[in-house]
Amino acid sequence: MINQIYRNLKLTPPKILILGFAVIILIGTLLLSLSVSTTDHRGLSWLNALFTATSATCVTGLVVVDTGTTFSFFGQIVILSLIQIGGLGFMTFATLFALLIGRKISLKERLLLQEAFNVVSPQGVVRLVKTVFLFTVLTEGLGAILLSIRFSFDMPISTAIYYGIFHSISNFNNAGFDLFGEFRSLTGYVEDPVVTLVISSLIILGGIGFIVVHDFLEHKSFQKFSLHSKVVLCTTFSLIILGTIFIFWLEFYNQKTLGPLSFSGKVLASLFQSVTARTAGANTLSIGDLSDSSIFLIIILMFIGASPGSTGGGIKTTTFVTLLGAAWSQVKGKQDVVFFRQRLVPTTIYKAITVSLIGFIVVILVTMTLSITEAETNFLVILFEATSAFGTVGLSMGLTPDLSTFGKILIALTMFIGRLGPLTIAIALTHKQDKEFYRYPKGRFMIG
Repeated sequence: MINQIYRNLKLTPPKILILGFAVIILIGTLLLSLSVSTTDHRGLSWLNALFTATSATCVTGLVVVDTGTTFSFFGQIVILSLIQIGGLGFMTFATLFALLIGRKISLKERLLLQEAFNVVSPQGVVRLVKTVFLFTVLTEGLGAILLSIRFSFDMPISTAIYYGIFHSISNFNNAGFDLFGEFRSLTGYVEDPVVTLVISSLIILGGIGFIVVHDFLEHKSFQKFSLHSKVVLCTTFSLIILGTIFIFWLEFYNQKTLGPLSFSGKVLASLFQSVTARTAGANTLSIGDLSDSSIFLIIILMFIGASPGSTGGGIKTTTFVTLLGAAWSQVKGKQDVVFFRQRLVPTTIYKAITVSLIGFIVVILVTMTLSITEAETNFLVILFEATSAFGTVGLSMGLTPDLSTFGKILIALTMFIGRLGPLTIAIALTHKQDKEFYRYPKGRFMIG
């Protein structure tokens, strides 16, 4: 089928990905607008259905209506399906189906998988898909079992099992949708070590990237990991630790957040907020009650996001650390950017700069536009919302349900851009350029 699309429409891999995600969102919008999808049997308006379908497919978690009380069992299953397909990518499921019926994966399909997983080469990408699927099933299954056992102390066993499955899938895919109602997310479990640590683990495992997971299963030794995996792991855990320390420090005496909690509760809540800011969207503290300094810290973490080839968004950890490495090399007067005794090729640095700049421009433009359409809202709240949408995080200070019609459309578009990646969309929208057979003479101008 994909080969037929290539032949008839001559679509490049980035365009196929954009079209695929758009079709899934439209199908989800149609299903969520049906009367059977809501508890009052009136269905959602097309705009709210579109927003919810986009948020679920782009594994964001921003919601304009409460998931737990608005949607029926059918509607919640639709959302959960969109989360799973959006998290792993529709190409993963298409490839698995092709393998089940015994069809070989063509080179063009491998190139599309390469684009979807953001890997360097199409070699071994089919084996990566099998690893991704198996790892996902096992991780989500274990998470569902642990959460179901914990929830069984608070609710009937059948409800606990359903809640365990839903929240395991939602958080592994870094979506952040929840069923607890009243937009409260996981605030009722702020000091619960089981819920906090299990969901934090699911978020981290979904956010480090399947390339790293495959590397770990293949080698099981950090010294044998690829440069990519080493950088991702070190950057991820450094950001989590630093985020935890700063939130703990900034919110320690805040009586609306960490203040009333025990010391262990403060640590758990700080850890969870640091982890979830990396594109997950669940929260155990009321985001609107955090101090401005903590809010700004979370904005930075959301913009950085998860890692390449994962279920998360943002500019990605490798992009962030590449920028730091390039700046450090310039300060030290060195020619190369080096990590773990390996130097980065210039194209990697250029790509990191491009992704960061496009992402920054997107967030700024969305923030500026929302500051006009949502003129009564505090600027920091708008910046937080725009960054959350771009990073496909899903954290909100309460603005999402009150967005104007244009604001909802703009945030939905931002989530779409954030999920696919700004560079992928930019490449898809530009014409293929011919190879240059000449180069202009060198020129110089002052920087800084």
